[in-house]
Amino acid sequence: QVQLVESGGGLVQAGGSLRLSCAVSGSFFSISTMNWYRQAPGKQRELVSAITSAGTTNYADSVKGRFTISRDNAKNTVYLQMDSLKPEDTAVYYCNVIVLQATPRRYWGQGTQVTVSS
Repeated sequence: QVQLVESGGGLVQAGGSLRLSCAVSGSFFSISTMNWYRQAPGKQRELVSAITSAGTTNYADSVKGRFTISRDNAKNTVYLQMDSLKPEDTAVYYCNVIVLQATPRRYWGQGTQVTVSS
């Protein structure tokens, strides 16, 4: 079994910063892609950012230049540094990873609330 533990969410004023973390533990050979998704009330879950095992990153247009994804492979942890936050960034943020076991499998974190006040 694989567990994802997220932390770092909270309430921040517009223009502020938060750093999300997601630590992965359990039984697997390695971690492939690590992703951050978010879901705002009444909206579909959307991909915010992704990072491959080689360190290649991509971002949703809405967060480019403001968010930075990174990973620490030694700690099996992915981070999302969020700067210049806007009220429209308010959402539950979910960590999502693809791990290599007997076959590749996708796992989700429990989600962490990010609220940006205007």
